[in-house]
Amino acid sequence: MEYKVATTQNLDFSAAEVALVDKFVWDSDYMPKTEARLIYVENKGFALRMECEEKDPKATYYNFYDPVYKDSCLEMFLTLDGVRYMNIEMNANGASLMAIGAGRKERTHIDKIMTPPTVKSGKTENGWFAEAYLTIDEVKTLYPTFKFEKGARFRGNFYKCGDETQIPHHGMWSIVGTEKPDFHRPEYFGDFVIV
Repeated sequence: MEYKVATTQNLDFSAAEVALVDKFVWDSDYMPKTEARLIYVENKGFALRMECEEKDPKATYYNFYDPVYKDSCLEMFLTLDGVRYMNIEMNANGASLMAIGAGRKERTHIDKIMTPPTVKSGKTENGWFAEAYLTIDEVKTLYPTFKFEKGARFRGNFYKCGDETQIPHHGMWSIVGTEKPDFHRPEYFGDFVIV
C-alpha cells in the first residue's frame, strides 16, 4: 500500500490524496468514517489533516503528553529513517502526545528535543478534525538526513482510536497484523512517497 504525498506551494489539503482509515481488525462495533491527508508544502514542511465523522468525540485531556489515545483520537506514526518512528496523537481539544524512538519502550518525548509541532483542532458539520504542522527545521532536527524532494520515500500509518471511549475502537489505514491492538508496530507501516 502506498500513499502519495502531494507537493504544494501553499497549504492546500484539497490537492492531497485521501487515506481512508477504514480497517478495524480487532473490533468492529464502532467504525467512524475517518480520513487522513498529508502534504509537503515546498520549502516549509509537512502538514497533516485528519477528519472523523464523530458528532460527540470524547475529549477529556487538554495538555501536551496527556494520554489522548484514551479519548477519541486521530494519529499518524511515521519514520523518515527506517529506524526511529514518531507518533503524533491528537484529540478534539488539540491536546497531543508526540514522541520518537525505535520501539514502544524506547520513546523520547518530543518536548525533550524541541518545541512540539503545532496542533490545531475543531468541529465540522459532521464531526471533528485535527491538524499538525511539522516545519522543515523540526523534521531535520528529528531526521537530519531526510531529503525533501520528489520521489523521497518513507513509511507510516494513520490511525483512529478511543481506548476508553463508550465503545473502544482501533482503526487503521495500513493493516497491523497483531492479535491485540498495537499501533507501535513499524513493520506494518505503509509506504509514503513525495510526488
